[in-house]
Amino acid sequence: MSTVKLDGPRLAPASGGPAKQLVVFLHGYGADGNDLIGLGNQWQVLLPDAAFVSPHAPDACAGAPMGRQWFSITVRNPGEFWTGVQSVAPILNEFLDTELAALGLDNSQLALVGFSQGTMISLHVGLRRKSSPACILGYSGMLAGEAFLKEEITVQPPVMLIHGDQDEMIPVQALHSARQALGDANVNVQWHISQGIGHGIDGDGLALGGKFIASALTQAGKAD
Repeated sequence: MSTVKLDGPRLAPASGGPAKQLVVFLHGYGADGNDLIGLGNQWQVLLPDAAFVSPHAPDACAGAPMGRQWFSITVRNPGEFWTGVQSVAPILNEFLDTELAALGLDNSQLALVGFSQGTMISLHVGLRRKSSPACILGYSGMLAGEAFLKEEITVQPPVMLIHGDQDEMIPVQALHSARQALGDANVNVQWHISQGIGHGIDGDGLALGGKFIASALTQAGKAD
């Protein structure tokens, strides 16, 4: 059991009833949970029975003193990213288990949504859960440890990757590299490139992501 306990802003189901799904947002480097929880407000029409939570990453961010980080970034190389996602995975897994248990839900009713560093964490943890989440949605991110995925993957939820073609922080090539590795691991991958967009989410990406999550959660509900 980790001694680090995550928490952050939440949204109760818009329907006013008990949660039937859980959407977890994982923010980027230097932000915090408040950065993404607003997406939940915009997706509540599509997901009226979903609870939303956007935990703050566990560590203060050296590069953005008011923000948080899932892991430290100094040299920005693949080895650092791989070490980083491994280090924080137990903390996030414990948080997900606790949140699902509190709502009486299981992994099939869980959607993970990441942005940038949060996408790295979402993909790493979501593809290694004991049972499969409904889906993983990653914005402006990358897949850490691509070479290790085929031997470590335990579940194959549908994945959608969305990336701006003008991203100056994580080049759009990261999307193509990730979708290739995910496809090689027999993961069903959808992807979209937002034209003229940098390291961020535009209206089209927001709409596509919301529809993807709603569809995946609906399909998972039918399978139960």
